[in-house]
Amino acid sequence: MIEKPHHLPRRLGLLSATAADPFLSEDLLKGIEGHGGVDLAKVVEPLPEDDARWEAEPLRELVEDAMHGFRDKRTEADAWLAPRLHATLRITRREAADRRFWNHLALAVAPDYVAWRHLSAPTSGGGEPRINPARFKGALDRQCFSRLWWAAEMFRNGGDYSPVVAACGNQDLIHSALRRDLIDHRPTAQALVRVLGRGIASTGREIEGLMTAINAAGATLVYDALAPDEPRDPEALRQWVAEAESMPPVPRHSLPAGPDEECVPEETVAALTDYFAELFETAPVRGRTLQG
Repeated sequence: MIEKPHHLPRRLGLLSATAADPFLSEDLLKGIEGHGGVDLAKVVEPLPEDDARWEAEPLRELVEDAMHGFRDKRTEADAWLAPRLHATLRITRREAADRRFWNHLALAVAPDYVAWRHLSAPTSGGGEPRINPARFKGALDRQCFSRLWWAAEMFRNGGDYSPVVAACGNQDLIHSALRRDLIDHRPTAQALVRVLGRGIASTGREIEGLMTAINAAGATLVYDALAPDEPRDPEALRQWVAEAESMPPVPRHSLPAGPDEECVPEETVAALTDYFAELFETAPVRGRTLQG
């Protein structure tokens, strides 16, 4: 397994996909050897020096703690890291949509974490373990760190990250949900977590079938009408971002607090959860025979 770069940046930056390509060597993608970091630093676009949010050390410490705490259960690290990554990286959705930011985090700050988390197992046909390049510089729902940040953003309930832990504990759910715009409707996200908690849909096929049914129903049913949400107060997010300069490290053994936004109305989540449970009864789940 590769080690952390010898030269770690002090601050986060922006790394274009083109600039990142030369550092995605075969040795890196096979988890054999990484890069030293010095040459990569020469092609990084810096972020403003006067913004404390771009300090790299808190993120480096976070991924090292994740690798230590979950060394024998890599996939379980997602549920632990997602809320803490989101609470540490106090960025806006607009900032989080810039792939260059995530490219830099993955390749310059924590390539060893990407390799640790996403190096595949040897195949039965003798294929070598390998890391999908998309984990370093892919789409936001595939890249190692952006997928966790966006999962936390979509599934948090105001400042409560506990739904994020539940959602990220199921790889099929976050993989399927992040590919669909519908999940940006907060009651839908919370209802999905509730459905998962009821054990109604748990396997990859069941979750994909449910998401397909929800997406199809959403084309003819306006979920905002069935399950209205509280309007978000932009000031709460602005204040949360502004507090980044004075915030302590996120707790390791308890959940951090997110932006002080209103939670989704409980009656809304309950109604939508029941609706999704009924929808699942006729959802197109591959391999399932419907009764009746």
